[in-house]
Amino acid sequence: MGDWQKTDWRRLPRVQMPDYPDADRLRGVEARLASYPPLVFAGEARRLKAHLAKVSRGEAFLLQGGDCAESFAEFSADNIRDTFKVLLQMAMVLTYGAKVPVVKVGRMAGQFAKPRSAALETVGGVELPSYKGDIINGFDFTPESRLPDPDRMLQAYLQAAASLNLLRAFSTGGYADVRKVHAWTLGFTASPEAEKYRELANRISDTLDFMAAMGIDDEAAHALETVEFFTSHEALLLEYEEALTRVDSTTGQWLAGSGHMIWIGDRTRQPDGAHVEYCRGVQNPIGLKCGPSMRASDLKALMQRLNPRNEAGRLTLIARFGAGTVSEHLPRLIRAVQEEGANVVWSCDPMHGNTIKSSSGYKTRPFESVLREVREFFAVHNGEGTIPGGVHFEMTGKDVTECTGGVRAVTDEDLSDRYHTACDPRLNASQALELAFLVAEELSGRRADLSRAEAV
Repeated sequence: MGDWQKTDWRRLPRVQMPDYPDADRLRGVEARLASYPPLVFAGEARRLKAHLAKVSRGEAFLLQGGDCAESFAEFSADNIRDTFKVLLQMAMVLTYGAKVPVVKVGRMAGQFAKPRSAALETVGGVELPSYKGDIINGFDFTPESRLPDPDRMLQAYLQAAASLNLLRAFSTGGYADVRKVHAWTLGFTASPEAEKYRELANRISDTLDFMAAMGIDDEAAHALETVEFFTSHEALLLEYEEALTRVDSTTGQWLAGSGHMIWIGDRTRQPDGAHVEYCRGVQNPIGLKCGPSMRASDLKALMQRLNPRNEAGRLTLIARFGAGTVSEHLPRLIRAVQEEGANVVWSCDPMHGNTIKSSSGYKTRPFESVLREVREFFAVHNGEGTIPGGVHFEMTGKDVTECTGGVRAVTDEDLSDRYHTACDPRLNASQALELAFLVAEELSGRRADLSRAEAV
């Protein structure tokens, strides 16, 4: 990155970021954050990049999921545990189906900011700034709440640090031991997905019993007790990102110390903009959301800007088009990557292109549309002979009613029962696990097709 400095983004056009009314308070908060320890470390980011390099070659699969926007009000150990648990359950289903390791990345411990389609919101004839995530302003529709407040960055840091502390304890302290799969009870018991999960858990338990009878060694036992779990978020609020950026003492490279992986949204991916400038200079794995307006020339320019050395595992392209339109948009981007000979991970975000307003007035996502986009993503890659490397979901471990459909058949009328999201609707535990089985079937079918092709 040569002469790149973490402040370089400040001289470029910026979008989707707040204008703080008190510049002195903002500088004071940035100075305090800059004195705090980083939340993640360079060795962790490099390890994730190495795992993602395997994903780009089809030797592993990426599962990325978590909250739309983390909330200060709903922060609790139980919520962290439940989302972590569902991600582990999904990963186990995917591992069994794909027969490759699953790289587990949470939208957690940093996903506090959200871009919005409109800068202002009108309710009852009153117009106020839109809610842009708890790290920027408040959800309550009052002038005081919607005013950007830099002190919120300090609360976000403390919540992220506490979340990471608990996630590391869950990952290495025995909670994630795959031999305790029956202790990971589901929040639903009567659905077909719950029964499929129990059957899968029984098969895995039988396999582990066989391994134990054959004399499993201590090293293998330790591997079963722990998991690697990484965190990620959209790098939207660049004052926060800059304050937590550090120089890696072992390599001299810059590190975004706010999370293992950061991504650039579809609204902030201008090649000459502030967000791309910041992300190009840090060594972390970078995600790039690719929506319907992404042109092949845009993608080529962004790949050159963000990954000039064509490093495997550095760049994940997160496709988000909407059900029914994947075959219209994804092939041209795949061909742009092929023309450049670029090393990328292809991931599917089937959430953001499928948001609608329900008849009951709630913003929702039909589960059938989410499923369809996932299927279309795999079909296009199979047709192009390229690797569908991962999936990216907004989901929660809580039994919410925010997305319609699924085996629990959430209807428009049910949305008001447990609609808790502050921004976009999330899959609940049942819907997330149902999706995992679908993806596992797609991966298993792809594996069978490749085996037949190799045999011929």
